Amino acid sequence: MTDNLSQHTSGGLEAHGLHNLNEIFWNLPTPALYEQALLRHEGMLSHLGPLVVRTGHHTGRSANDKFIVDEAGSHDQIWWGTINKPIPEHNFDTLHERMSSYLQTKDVFVQDCYAGADPEYRMPIRIITEYAWHSLFARNLFIQPKDDELPNHEPYFTVINSPRFHAIPAQDHTRSETFILVNFNRRLVLIGGTSYAGEIKKSIFSVMNFLLPNRGVLPMHCSANIGSDGKSALFFGLSGTGKTTLSADQSRTLIGDDEHGWSDNGIFNFEGGCYAKMIKLSPENEPEIFATTERFGTVLENVTVCAPDRRLDLDDASLTENTRGAYHISAIPNATLSGVGGHPENILFLTCDAFGVLPPVSRLTPEQAMYHFISGYTARVAGTEKGVTEPTPVFSACYGAPFMPLHPRRYAELLGERIARHDAKVWLINTGWTGGPHGVGRRVSIPHTRAMVNAALDGKLDDVPTWEEPTFGLHVPETCPEVPSELLRPRDSWPDGAAYDAQAAKLAGMFRDNFEIFAQDVSEAVRAAGPKIV
Repeated sequence: MTDNLSQHTSGGLEAHGLHNLNEIFWNLPTPALYEQALLRHEGMLSHLGPLVVRTGHHTGRSANDKFIVDEAGSHDQIWWGTINKPIPEHNFDTLHERMSSYLQTKDVFVQDCYAGADPEYRMPIRIITEYAWHSLFARNLFIQPKDDELPNHEPYFTVINSPRFHAIPAQDHTRSETFILVNFNRRLVLIGGTSYAGEIKKSIFSVMNFLLPNRGVLPMHCSANIGSDGKSALFFGLSGTGKTTLSADQSRTLIGDDEHGWSDNGIFNFEGGCYAKMIKLSPENEPEIFATTERFGTVLENVTVCAPDRRLDLDDASLTENTRGAYHISAIPNATLSGVGGHPENILFLTCDAFGVLPPVSRLTPEQAMYHFISGYTARVAGTEKGVTEPTPVFSACYGAPFMPLHPRRYAELLGERIARHDAKVWLINTGWTGGPHGVGRRVSIPHTRAMVNAALDGKLDDVPTWEEPTFGLHVPETCPEVPSELLRPRDSWPDGAAYDAQAAKLAGMFRDNFEIFAQDVSEAVRAAGPKIV
């Protein structure tokens, strides 16, 4: 029995510089991709059906190896700097030619997909990969065209991903042998030297972040869901803050867990799947996500498999803390397959404050919302990265600076305009530590965080009296259903109030230092919405 979805002809891939390929596997379904991945020893089957793979020494994104091609059409729009680093066009062209030569006579896998659930704004894309499991990842994460759409699928942007092909830094103007290059003029992304699949999805996210603001759409690094009342909510946050966990709630309908647009039509998911952290996943606290680790079709990156029964050990971080699972959104029982929702009534900024300073829930004024959106604060904790021995602040503008090619003020202006137009309430949720910093205090429990989030979304905090936290000026509810009152006053949870004050002043200074580069681009009201000088 032969697979009639494979072809020996390039079928239009010449336009992407690819010639003399061996076998081309077009839009293989999940079972066929499993077969190819196992045949090529790219991964192993685990108990109940997930495909488990290893990504080698790259177990996360290679942010320092991402470049944008400096070309005339996009040059004046890019916010150039340490995040959006330029690479000359001729270096891109040379690498592209060598990558094309490397792929000659090799098999490749192609997935034709969409980014964007709203038909008015969706972008046709093509993902060309060297590995079968990367093709399955793309099939899980992006939106699949209908069968009658495939024959006429014309990609607006294409990704070529070849992990075994490496750059020559001295020759190619790259930082290392790994590279992620985005060319807006050629509408082409090149990825090489890394097997971490997240580079595929985040490169397309960067493209959407560049294109959509010019169409009046706010692209967002956030999850989104819908309540039983039909009202949407957004969850902004960096990795590890609970964005995926908190949006996957049995009582609400999931729109998506990571990337969305906010247009005049409402909210729409960029993707058709989820890419969740798996480390220490709990069936009690995260039942919907945990269930995806027991199903056929899920791709698990760097998760430990116990021999000989092939059962997973989700607590094992020996390879990385950043173990990941990629699954189609249909694996979440209460997800909407339409990928769209109405304008949000509530917006939540999630932060994992390892300094133990910020209250677990607070209401933001519109000006504070803009300040914290531009700041994009969370913290790394000791032990999760080499060389990190104490809590380290992370400020990522718009909660996604590595994926934002434009100046942060462009995204902030769009958010501010939408908050005002739709009278959205904005909340700051600290999913990090209380009672002291990391190593001294304790992390806010997921049940308590869920209780605070649900209270905010259900309107149960709207009329609750608040007190003003003195350092950051945050408006904190006096009470919250199912949450101990002492948890709402972080200073009182510390054994030493003076030690808390010193830590709060330290974190406030970090906020102010970070915001200096943005101060001239915002109003005086937004500048004044930051921490108070103490």
